[in-house]
Parts: sequence; structure tokens; C-alpha cells
Amino acid sequence: MTSICASTDEAVAGVEDGSTVLVGGFGMAGMPTHLIDALIRQGATGLTVVSNNAGNGDAGLAALLAEGRVRKVICSFPRQHDSWVFDGLYRSGKIELEVVPQGTLAERLRAAGAGIGAFYCPTGAGTLLAEGKETREIDGRTHVLEFPIKGDVALIGAHRSDRMGNLVYRKTARNFGPVMATAATTVAVQVSEIVEIGTLDPEAVVTPGIYIDRVVAV
Repeated sequence: MTSICASTDEAVAGVEDGSTVLVGGFGMAGMPTHLIDALIRQGATGLTVVSNNAGNGDAGLAALLAEGRVRKVICSFPRQHDSWVFDGLYRSGKIELEVVPQGTLAERLRAAGAGIGAFYCPTGAGTLLAEGKETREIDGRTHVLEFPIKGDVALIGAHRSDRMGNLVYRKTARNFGPVMATAATTVAVQVSEIVEIGTLDPEAVVTPGIYIDRVVAV
């Protein structure tokens, strides 16, 4: 059953030290900044964060990094013009990094939700990203064995939710939200509005409420 939380602090309660946390967003689009701020207040540390980026500016994920709560980042784009928080931590040896091509990142998350043990993918074959990984020739092309990425917690942002946790997203803010919602043990969602059951058009629901544990309106 999905819990409707009274606050973002309630939505992130119980996150343990050392957890793997999936964080939605493409840059700041769809980033659950309110939940991240609550996680900072909650105090969990030694986290492994899985996200598309490694933080932008000083808000959201960057703020969590700046607090020294993150041990490792798994992402596709660790550096952009405003990634100074991550850049400083990485150059000083205070954070680990695993770079995963964007499509592979999405598929590794989807595989976790779908119960797929592993899969072969040609992306990254013959590069440093495939170093130490098993490879196989398929249809005359080298493929790399990739494993699912499972989260202890997922923090995602959506546009609206009903009281059962069914979600609809707004445009590009959807990004990694749907696959992350299926790939974590506990899923917390911040939305702009929580509506009554029956309000959402079932054809517009992207993430069914069965995947969602906690929802909070911000």
C-alpha cells in the first residue's frame, strides 16, 4: 500500500547508511530536490547514488554531495559546466565514480525491475568502460555483459499522483523516473498534487501505484 506522507522528512525516514539511492532527473528536470533536501536533514551517509548526472550547481544532488554523504556516484554525465561540487570532490579523492553510458544505465535499471539477471550490450565495447567485463561476439559484433542496478531507495519526481500512488509525469521531467520506480526496494515520490482515486485517466498513468511506497505533495 502506498503511504501518503505529511512531509518530505516522513517520506525519506529510515534510509540507512550505506544505501544505494536511485535519484531521478535529467540535470534539474525531474530532480526530486525536496526529497534530497529531506535526505540531507535525515543524515544517512556513505551512500551510493545512481543518477544521470553528478549534480548541478549547489542545489539538489549537488547539495547532498557537498555535505559529504555520498561515497560513490554511478552516472552517465559526471561533468558539465556547473558540476563544480562533484569536480572538487573527485579531484581530491573524496568520492568514487563509475561512468555508465546513458542507454546502458537506463537498461541496467530496467533489468533490475524486470528481474533480468544480466544482459549483453554492444555499447562501450573496446573502450575503458568495458575493462574487466566479460565480452561475447553476437552477430559478428562484440557485446559487453552488464548487470542490473538495484536500489535500496529511489527518490523520484512526478507531476501528479492519486491516493493509490499511480503516477503521471510532466514532459521531459519523466526521464529516469519510471525505470527507477521499478528498481528499488523503497520508492519515495514528490509530486505537485495528490488527487482522489479515479481522477487520473488510466491511459495516462505511466507508473502504477504497485511500485510506489511513499508519496508527498510539495
